[in-house]
Amino acid sequence: MSLPPTGSHAPPHVSAVRTREQLAEAVTIDLSGSLNVRRTALKLIDLIQPGFADWAMVVVPDSHSGELVMVGDAEPGGVVVTRARLDGLPLSRILANGQTEQIEGSELSGLVPVEPFLQSAMALAPAEALGFGLTARGATFGVLVLLRRANFGFNADDVAFAQRIAARASFALDSARLYEERASVASTLQRHLRPPALPDIAGVRLAARYRPAAEHFDIGGDFYDVTGRDDDWLVALGDVCGKGIEAAAVTGQARQSICTAAYFDHDPAAVLSALNSVLYRSSSPQFVTVLCARLRPDPDGTHVDVDLATAGHPAPLVLRANGRVEQVDVYGMAAGLVAEMRYGTATLRLDRGDTMLMFTDGIDEARGATGQYGMDRLHSLLPAYAGAAPEVVCEAVERDVMEYLDGRAHDDMALLAVTCST
Repeated sequence: MSLPPTGSHAPPHVSAVRTREQLAEAVTIDLSGSLNVRRTALKLIDLIQPGFADWAMVVVPDSHSGELVMVGDAEPGGVVVTRARLDGLPLSRILANGQTEQIEGSELSGLVPVEPFLQSAMALAPAEALGFGLTARGATFGVLVLLRRANFGFNADDVAFAQRIAARASFALDSARLYEERASVASTLQRHLRPPALPDIAGVRLAARYRPAAEHFDIGGDFYDVTGRDDDWLVALGDVCGKGIEAAAVTGQARQSICTAAYFDHDPAAVLSALNSVLYRSSSPQFVTVLCARLRPDPDGTHVDVDLATAGHPAPLVLRANGRVEQVDVYGMAAGLVAEMRYGTATLRLDRGDTMLMFTDGIDEARGATGQYGMDRLHSLLPAYAGAAPEVVCEAVERDVMEYLDGRAHDDMALLAVTCST
């Protein structure tokens, strides 16, 4: 990783192992494959020290705290630093204007203000330091700091080359930063599409599974929710047409509308009618499929009465304790397509050990080598899990679908199982 000498300023350990053009190319190529900010920063440091600089540190935004994180050999994991702590220092000026700063001697702490980096840098004292703004898309988001021992400081050619390296590294670091930020946004949105925990209901056992799409930044619209009290509950599972931020927004609106409507009436047909009206009036181009089930457990725990209504969503399957699988006969148009819609209701009873399985189309429409997973395969799978806990049923279905996919891309998958249990 060394460079050929550049006049009298070249440090003695520099050799012709790698030319500057080779180093510049390596920065472009080697950093482009990493989408983690800290790993990208460490790769950059590994490329430029000790061949071009005796010591290096990268300052980049922390994707979680929004503050800055300093990364280098002294602490590969990085140290998070508040921006206020840098006020008045050269490091803060570089972040503000993107300009290069060259510092010698006692002012070194202005570019390396925290431990363990300061101690590591001072071990080279007396030294000369350079700070370069990392700038992409018109904004400076970080700083590259380089040190050389004072007797082998940076000449004008070195500064120009280092600026070139910083410019190339900026694009890779910015791409990694955007990737991490988008991942954080996607993760936050996905978490809010489902309740943090399912409630405990006397006489009923609930379980749910959710697996995001293989392209996990394409935020999906699969959601589920449970609301109610005592012996009267509403369970909803749905899917918003489309992906991305807009789909997530519609999903949030759908969940809120369902919860609000259910506050006044747990009748699933009434809840879906209210949801349809809200979505239609919102003028969103996206529609929503939803399956709603009203659960009323018998006080003695022998059974659960279920009222079902669907807005364009696949009907659930009922796995009886004796292994028989039943397809519920219930239909209805997706919500948000027409101004007014009345939904029909189907009723069923879950006896002890019976499970009702609700699922999104990421399950039955998962595409493997021979086409879609399909309802027939799901029907064939379930009897082996008769009488099992709902968690076991959900896990078995998800595992079987993933094995069928054999590594292929898939849509979001959501499962919600309701079991009559004492």
